[in-house]
Amino acid sequence: MQDKIIEIKSLDMDARGVGHLENEDGTPGKVVFVEGALPGEKVSFETFRKKKNWEAARMTALHKESSMRVKPKCVHFDYCGGCSMQHLEPSAQVAIKQRVLEDNLWHLSKVKAGNMMRPLYGPTWGYRYRARLSSRYVAKKGTVLVGFHEKKSVYVADIQSCQILPPHVSDMMMPLRALIHSLSIFDKVPQIELAIGEETTVLVMRNMEPLTADDETKLKAFADEYQIQWWLQPKGPDTVYPFYPLDKELYYLLPEFGVKMPFKPTDFTQVNHHINRVLVAKALRLLDVQKEDRVADLFCGLGNFTLPLATQAREVVGIEGSTALTERALANAKVNGVAEKTTFQTRNLFEITKDDLIKLGKFDRMLIDPPRDGAMALSLALAELKKDAPEYLPKRIVYVSCSPSTLARDAGVLTHLCGYKLDLAGVVNMFPHTSHVESMAVFNLDPDAKVSELPMARVQETVGE
Repeated sequence: MQDKIIEIKSLDMDARGVGHLENEDGTPGKVVFVEGALPGEKVSFETFRKKKNWEAARMTALHKESSMRVKPKCVHFDYCGGCSMQHLEPSAQVAIKQRVLEDNLWHLSKVKAGNMMRPLYGPTWGYRYRARLSSRYVAKKGTVLVGFHEKKSVYVADIQSCQILPPHVSDMMMPLRALIHSLSIFDKVPQIELAIGEETTVLVMRNMEPLTADDETKLKAFADEYQIQWWLQPKGPDTVYPFYPLDKELYYLLPEFGVKMPFKPTDFTQVNHHINRVLVAKALRLLDVQKEDRVADLFCGLGNFTLPLATQAREVVGIEGSTALTERALANAKVNGVAEKTTFQTRNLFEITKDDLIKLGKFDRMLIDPPRDGAMALSLALAELKKDAPEYLPKRIVYVSCSPSTLARDAGVLTHLCGYKLDLAGVVNMFPHTSHVESMAVFNLDPDAKVSELPMARVQETVGE
């Protein structure tokens, strides 16, 4: 059987090459997503999933190579699911992510940024300071595997090192496997979570059964040898506690603002501390906070943006959906001496309304940093303010996003219904070698803008997808 050959035109959100089969009349036909293929390449492929309008396939031969193709640095790249773009030159990865952002803004909401921001770069290797590693005993191999899942699989990849983890963590991968295998509960440890601070590396072990005295001795010896701290998680996330040693402190720094941020290893923090520093500094410069401004930080978490903002503004209000988080954010504000300029409130921002915003009072500027679901309810509440109480609208919004599709959807509301202009947008390469797209957008209020609900048809359709 002759191989099927296809020319790759672009990459999709999962870093798969996108091409079209030809119809009998020579016109473009069914879309094919080819794993491992890059734009500009001609490849043979093998289909492993077929639908009416598209096929998913893997590359079997490369006939014309892209100038962007490079040799993956990691020997496990072909089967480990931790990365998807190591075969693509790093600057080309960023360019493609920028294109993904622009395409989402236009195709989902008919929005174009006035200017595209220069992408924010950082280290491309050894950058991942947070990771959730799976652990599994494999009887056929007679060993415990620790690492990321295999590509599109529930199986744990058999990796001996990891190029995106810091070198000191990569170097302990094999000793860690041996340690877990030596425990009495070697088959009851499904997960090990990694969190790295300025001085401390923490491993959180999900132990589904109690440790024996011998197990505890082995964990302590490993901690001493590799200079890490163990935390244990016997049940849900709330049961996490430090085990050994107890004299360690986990924190990261934002030195430009004099901020020290204590955190727990299971807290949400950015995986890339180098880029987080650049991200926070850039967001605050773009927000252009003045000394008399009252600023809202929505989806504030532990205060990653709130505390730096408090060094610049008259007042900052941080809002998050968890009381535990807002209480700890306030504690962090006290640690950093900015408690008198910050207040924290617990509210469900996925259900916020116009009336809720009015009760919070007028904000001069607003920073939004939502999870992947975005900030649709907030955007619609701002649209209601535009109609009924426009004096409450902040004059500038900086939106930090981890999903270009939900950013695009919300940008449609902010521009078409609220009267904001999208003046600047660009990507932040938080996760090199993966298809994850982090981005930032700046919206400025245009008091003379005419708003219409007509362009929202596609936005509302997207909400339901």
